[in-house]
Amino acid sequence: MPVPKKVVLAYSGGLDTSIILKWLQTEYGCEVVTFTADLGQGEELEPARRKALMLGIKPENIHIEDIREEFVEEFVYPMFRANALYEGQYLLGTSIARPLISKRLIEIAAMTGADAVAHGATGKGNDQVRLELAAYALNPDIKVIAPWREWDLTSRTRLMEFAKLHQIPIAKDRRGEAPFSVDANLLHTSSEGKVLENPAEETPDHVYQRTIHPEDAPDKPEYIEVGFEKGNCVSVNGESVSPASALTLLNEYGGRHGIGRLDLVEGRFVGMKSRGIYETPGGTILLEAHRGIESITMDRGAMHLKDELMPRYAELIYNGFWFSPEREMLQAAIDKSQEHVTGMVRLKLFKGLARTVGRWSDYSLYSEAHVTFEEDAGAYDQKDANGFIQLNALRLKLLAARERKLKRD
Repeated sequence: MPVPKKVVLAYSGGLDTSIILKWLQTEYGCEVVTFTADLGQGEELEPARRKALMLGIKPENIHIEDIREEFVEEFVYPMFRANALYEGQYLLGTSIARPLISKRLIEIAAMTGADAVAHGATGKGNDQVRLELAAYALNPDIKVIAPWREWDLTSRTRLMEFAKLHQIPIAKDRRGEAPFSVDANLLHTSSEGKVLENPAEETPDHVYQRTIHPEDAPDKPEYIEVGFEKGNCVSVNGESVSPASALTLLNEYGGRHGIGRLDLVEGRFVGMKSRGIYETPGGTILLEAHRGIESITMDRGAMHLKDELMPRYAELIYNGFWFSPEREMLQAAIDKSQEHVTGMVRLKLFKGLARTVGRWSDYSLYSEAHVTFEEDAGAYDQKDANGFIQLNALRLKLLAARERKLKRD
């Protein structure tokens, strides 16, 4: 494999990716282009620019981009139209951000003439798979450099020695090992490792960053209304909102009511089990609201089929196959199901829970005339149920008759 001449690095500005930046320069002697994405992680990004300049990156090779709207509109919303949950619980906050990061790495590589991209994901996790599968799907000829799978800086001590040797600033609170590893974006925060590695131990409350403890949440419930159009959230409390601003607002509501905490032991794609502490306050509200509007606007058959497809769809995202034909096929079916998922949902937020308490739509399939226990004015003839039951019972009767005959014989 030829030595790369120019590499686009997914760069956070933190210690680890700063070490990777310098390692690329010293190991390969290549030019480095940095890409720092604002995905709503809540961090100041200008320090990343200053750190890159200090490490010798040309100003024109530093790319810092606010991609929050694209993230929510083109990645989060399609996933939420599917009600995607990995292993029945995880709202895929880390997983769904990786294909967008890879997409921008590949686009910047094409724009700058780079022949490689690099990332800071370790060789034990899922992110290396997600980032690289997306990169190869978008450019099969790209070279991907994963330093954690190549270098000999296999301990925190050796990383610190490398940083000191190359005059990379080390914050005082980073000289030892961090108490846990954090990933964050507009959809969620994820905490893993160190203090969390024993799944038998309860998570310390200081791990949670976006939500207060449900026990400390307000003693009075709060009601909000979420509006949908074709399966996407378009308004909150009657005010039109962009995708990113919708999620930002729902995060605020969820955070102050302690909504969206999850302590999960999950099966990683690479084979091991891992424990993750996730906070998805706005996403948890959004999922509940979306289910609420689907309940009155979607046909039973379509809804049940979509629910059967969902685990496969969620697994594809978790495993890194966003840019795959099977995910696109499933997305087309899911989006077809959302044509009339338009209307309003009222939710009650209280002590860690978001519950649908009202829903209405111009496309509603709910017919009070058919379900009422009162006089229905001939909307439904209860005698019709007799033939319906007899036809559905026919095969069960034949099976029972055979079993009875076998027992007699």
